[in-house]
Amino acid sequence: MMLLNEKVAIVTGASSGIGRAAARLMAQQGARIVVTARREAELAALVSEIRERGGDAVALAGDVRDERHAEALVALAVRTFGGLDIAFNNAGTLGAMGPTPSIALHDWTETLAANLTSAFIGAKHQIPAMLNRQGGSLIFTSTFVGYTAAFPGMAAYAASKSGLIGLTQALATEFGPSGIRVNAILPGGTDTPMGREVANTPEAEAHVKALHALKRMATPEEIAQSVLYLASDAASFTTGTAMLVDGGVSISRA
Repeated sequence: MMLLNEKVAIVTGASSGIGRAAARLMAQQGARIVVTARREAELAALVSEIRERGGDAVALAGDVRDERHAEALVALAVRTFGGLDIAFNNAGTLGAMGPTPSIALHDWTETLAANLTSAFIGAKHQIPAMLNRQGGSLIFTSTFVGYTAAFPGMAAYAASKSGLIGLTQALATEFGPSGIRVNAILPGGTDTPMGREVANTPEAEAHVKALHALKRMATPEEIAQSVLYLASDAASFTTGTAMLVDGGVSISRA
């Protein structure tokens, strides 16, 4: 039995990495998918792949920081598939990195816009559609950085991603009585284009792997399995969580 049969899901940041893996997995499990990112060609390739495997998906390229785009995504889901049950607000950026005094206010603001404000905008328009279905699952991609561990030079990233946990908890309490569950995943180091920006040399990659209790990085497909759980009825009593999927980086000291 497919875990998401006939469910409708929006996935942001779906052109690569965790978003792409999650969209593919949810489609395999029966969900009808609306995918978005800025890169139109990559989205088209993903939709083609999903359809070739017997799934159903449509794409709308755009910027998740644009409220009109968030509204259009929900409208597309409702128009094409009849409603909305799941939203994986995954798009984000590392943003400006370096010594905090050197970070320009514009760069700080842009990082928060991409990682935190975009999630708020998405949820703002996704929740009413879920209320029309009498429930749903909202999922955000946060991180262990700034939650269980911290790194120098990542103040904007840590602050914006930590803010997602507060947003998760607030929305979970506000809309729990209406049947909407809200959770955040906190991945560890993952072999994605963004992850490789940090682990950008053999030495850096070895260091990142060593931080984890499992002494390796995750694949995007491994993180997607946790997204699938939170999206599915298997997580029917799970809400308001900051769910670590971090390979033990938060507890490793060796």
